[in-house]
Amino acid sequence: MVVLNKYKKIQEEVDIIGQSEKMREVVELIMSVAPTNISVLITGESGVGKEVVAKAIHKLSPRKDKMMIAVNCGAIPEGLLESELFGHEKGAYTGAIATKKGYFELADSGTVFLDEIGETPLQTQVKLLRVLESGEFMRVGSGELRKVDVRVIAATNRDLSQMVRSKQFRKDLFYRLKTITIQIPPLRERKKDIPLLLDHFVQETLQENHIEFNGFSQEALWLIEDYDWPGNVRELKNFVDSVLVLAAGKEVTPELVKDHLHDYEEAVNFSNALPVPVHTSVEQAERELIYKALLSLGVEIRDMKQILLNLNRNSHQVIHEEVEDVNYSDEVQPIEEMEKQLIKRAMIKFKGNKRKAAGALKISERTLYRKLKEYDLEKIF
Repeated sequence: MVVLNKYKKIQEEVDIIGQSEKMREVVELIMSVAPTNISVLITGESGVGKEVVAKAIHKLSPRKDKMMIAVNCGAIPEGLLESELFGHEKGAYTGAIATKKGYFELADSGTVFLDEIGETPLQTQVKLLRVLESGEFMRVGSGELRKVDVRVIAATNRDLSQMVRSKQFRKDLFYRLKTITIQIPPLRERKKDIPLLLDHFVQETLQENHIEFNGFSQEALWLIEDYDWPGNVRELKNFVDSVLVLAAGKEVTPELVKDHLHDYEEAVNFSNALPVPVHTSVEQAERELIYKALLSLGVEIRDMKQILLNLNRNSHQVIHEEVEDVNYSDEVQPIEEMEKQLIKRAMIKFKGNKRKAAGALKISERTLYRKLKEYDLEKIF
């Protein structure tokens, strides 16, 4: 319990949001490496929050009272990056009208965060390695050796090991940076964190923009949690900012979510999708999956028998053999009606919880939404 409380306290202190096991591991690594002066390499897809982790390391380090400067190496033109990092003397190049300190001098005794380190030119990489190893550098246009005490945290969304093999990144700098590597998982691999992040961003947006908000419908929340978020936490933040404005004080609906996430159908995670029988229509395949849920829902043999009589012999042969001793003299209902009744049973059994009902029926939530609409059951559940 003491460890958990300490973990939560650290999370709140450094503004890292997440309760998934993977994010717990990230926070534990941050706590271990922060008190040291070791260089850290943060890796992960674009938008996962690499700068947030870098700030957390700095905030928990002995350098927390000193400056931390974040530099996006990919956003600075190649010809200017060296000058921005190490400074320049007056007249060093056209436009250098005055002597200027670079980021390393400005962050002396503090931290420099080099984001997108993979975009750094090879010539600049040589000078970065020297700073990392000895703290020494020279301003552009100067022969004077200067020394600083700076901790370097680097980040990238590229495969640096592959870049080393292709001679695009120096091997010695790579090994110097990767002494401690923190891999931040993409949001699709820690969906348990989505509700927490969503609530955080909602509160943040409301506070900053002073707008009205009437919450998300349960179906909208399910869609948000099912979405893969290819842009990760940054995309979720931008989504919240936009959808709260578009909702105009009304409840956020599934339609609004889908309209805003234009690539929802392509990006949604189908890793939990159920296998569909081949050589059958989509409708038939869906029905076969529904029927397989009959036993788990405790449906009466009489109802099972009525459904089975309407199935194609090949699609229910195994189940049919299991109940071949049942008397089939009862009246048979249309297959659509039986499917409707089965869905109603599942929804009643799980008190309207569509996620649980879909799971019991062995179909996706998207299919259940469509079936509820098809059978005009939306208003009931």
